[in-house]
Amino acid sequence: MRIETYIPGLSKNTIEIVKHAESLGYDALVSGELNNEPFLPVLLGLEHSKKMIVRTGLAIAFPRSPMTVANMGWDLQSFSDGRFQLGLGTQVKGHNERRFSVPWSPPAPRMREYILAVKAIWNTWKTGEKLDFQGEHYTHTLMTPMFTPPPMDCDVPPIYVSGLGPGMARIAGEVADGLLLHPMCSPKYINDIILPAVAEGAKRSNRDPRECELLWGGFIATGETEEDLKTAKRNVAARISFYASTRTYRPALEFHGWGDINEALHKLSIEGKWEEMFALVTDDMVETLGFCGTGVEVANALKNNLSPICSAAMWNEVEHLGTDHSKDEHVANLIQIAKA
Repeated sequence: MRIETYIPGLSKNTIEIVKHAESLGYDALVSGELNNEPFLPVLLGLEHSKKMIVRTGLAIAFPRSPMTVANMGWDLQSFSDGRFQLGLGTQVKGHNERRFSVPWSPPAPRMREYILAVKAIWNTWKTGEKLDFQGEHYTHTLMTPMFTPPPMDCDVPPIYVSGLGPGMARIAGEVADGLLLHPMCSPKYINDIILPAVAEGAKRSNRDPRECELLWGGFIATGETEEDLKTAKRNVAARISFYASTRTYRPALEFHGWGDINEALHKLSIEGKWEEMFALVTDDMVETLGFCGTGVEVANALKNNLSPICSAAMWNEVEHLGTDHSKDEHVANLIQIAKA
């Protein structure tokens, strides 16, 4: 199982972050899209590492044309000799409509079409076949030699899609190379809900479900003392309260019998009562959704619980990558334990 960590956006320290992460033994760097553009850190990550995979995790798909994303993916893959992975997500309705000003439609079928569009473009560039993709949301039928990028020696980038529910898991199983598991996916939820849905999607394409990797990016709280662990669990509770206040994620809460908390958290979030939100998240929720303990305990828990079902796990054990080297030996040891 690979162990991955985040690039926290583009900064003057990005190069140091990349080199530090690789020296610790991380297998991959992931660039998300929160208050930053996700592809720029990827370029620096690929340029200043030697072996690590670098992935968008995730880039929000619908505000971007499949052609634009296909171009960026092709260039990054060619530049890195095959170390780029394209991770895509949908975001929720409100962000698409009110933040990105793009129309909303049922996300799973649209994401399926989006992935197929990107693959069709790449196939045209790789084989020279005529571009003729015509779907409900996307149409790509024009490609001339002037706009065809130079050939590359490696294969096209693998495409990963982010998801929480069975609908997106089925899409991943059918057309993607992997599923970026939402942080609210507990190991039990993965086994009971996600894996059967991936298998169902894979069956549609006559694929082996194992062709679709599962990448875990959930909650971790570590502390070598009781007080440090308590603080770490409180930080995780704050993150859980944010996700659990979103109505879209209610099914994952209902799976564990926590459906009622979604409505309460949603109401508090509208009122801006953040401290009260944190208080509603119990230790049971933190320990069910994530992994808690000393570093060694968490490393072993990741290995024992996730490696049978996931190809990679996200673990951001160094708070300030690139500048804080005080725990390098300890963290490097934990990474080796987790992926052993």
